[in-house]
Amino acid sequence: MIRKSKVVVLLLAAVAAGLVISAAFNLPPISNALFLGNKDKDPAVPTTQAARMVPVDIPTLFKEVSPAVVNISTTQVVRFNRPRMRSPFGQQDPFEDFWNNFFGNMPREQKRRSLGSGFIVSEDGYILTNNHVVEKADEITVTLLDKEEFKAKVVGTDPKTDIALIKIAAGKKLPFVRLGDSEKLAIGEWVLAIGNPFGLGHTVTAGIVSAKGRIIGSGPYDDFIQTDASINPGNSGGPLFNLKGEVVGINTAIIQGGQGIGFATPIHLAKAILGQLKEKGKVTRGWLGVYIQKLTPDMAESLNVPGRKGALVADVTKDGPAAKAGIRSGDVIVAFNGKTVSDEHELPQIVAAVPPGKKVDVKVIREGKEVSIPVTVGEMEGEPGKRAGAPDLTKGLGLTVQDITPEVARHLEIENRKGVLVTSVEPGSPADDAGFQEGDVVRQINREAVANAAEFQKSMKKVKSEKTVLFLVERGDARLFLAVKNK
Repeated sequence: MIRKSKVVVLLLAAVAAGLVISAAFNLPPISNALFLGNKDKDPAVPTTQAARMVPVDIPTLFKEVSPAVVNISTTQVVRFNRPRMRSPFGQQDPFEDFWNNFFGNMPREQKRRSLGSGFIVSEDGYILTNNHVVEKADEITVTLLDKEEFKAKVVGTDPKTDIALIKIAAGKKLPFVRLGDSEKLAIGEWVLAIGNPFGLGHTVTAGIVSAKGRIIGSGPYDDFIQTDASINPGNSGGPLFNLKGEVVGINTAIIQGGQGIGFATPIHLAKAILGQLKEKGKVTRGWLGVYIQKLTPDMAESLNVPGRKGALVADVTKDGPAAKAGIRSGDVIVAFNGKTVSDEHELPQIVAAVPPGKKVDVKVIREGKEVSIPVTVGEMEGEPGKRAGAPDLTKGLGLTVQDITPEVARHLEIENRKGVLVTSVEPGSPADDAGFQEGDVVRQINREAVANAAEFQKSMKKVKSEKTVLFLVERGDARLFLAVKNK
């Protein structure tokens, strides 16, 4: 009897705990706001109010959102001409008959097909996907979960974020999904990916958010969500859902040969441009006109930047918005239009989101002091060798430099002869560690202009006792700062 009573008590405790967990995870329905249309109505994908299990009741969630996920197939006609053999005997090709008889009439065009995914964002048939899924397509076919097929047209594209908006005319109200808030997404949060991998049709995979803000070198607005939910070829353009059934990302890229490493474009990037894609078919972005680079701890110390956060201005575009407002090379931008700038990756996105023509405040750190500069944002447009000389080796630095003679300037196409040319970099030296390259032109040392090799030597004597020396270097058409630690 004693053992039975203990069992009963344990069972009751387990049931009570289960009720508490179920209540705690009673999540709201996924279908709320309309992307386009009347906000008072809500004909989006219906959901149940039942509590979901931890981490989530995947079968129920899949049933709720999968009707709004589509498979996309595209066809591109590639036209070409068979090369003709030239005949030394006249205009008639003696091999023409042989070619036609042996190979027949070869086709002069071929159709290339590709597969992808997408998701419906409004009841009247607007669909979000990746730009690379529909780019250069002559024909786009959208297949719904119930196998209905519709021809789609491209409404707008944005190659910079790899996002496209297409539309189908279904003649009826379509189920659609709600767009969530990817900026609130937490690392470790559970997510689901639904798409068309390898053309197999609707497929669901589950995982977690492995990381945020990943830079994979795909464009100027890299800010990817990394997930271990399986993403494969054909998943491109498909949705990444949170546990509420909200789209938090657009599945975009994978690492070939990698397992559990997929990348999705945060949905807040898509939400910011959807209106422009629908109305204009393209995206107009704000433009500041600065060349920026990473602010390293050594540079932050040299420039006296508190907190070591911000985007370092390496150079400004002539007659650009920044130059007109008075922003200078060496300024560190720490805030733009009221938003904090933590690093060089954040600034392009923040600037791009501001409408051209708007006047904003830009906060910079200049010579250790914060300065607020009003700037009128512009509109972004749509889209060396080594010469002999009299070298001078700077001990401890690992650089060999020389004057920029007229011959050197002419040979290397250097317009401004003020400065010194780097002719060699000692491997393993402080200059090598800082990133110096042969052919670099040094313009400044610790914010002081350097006109020639003599001034270079004089400036180096001044900074000999300093821990870090900051160089302004010109490399081709770009300018950048390099911080060198003194030995």
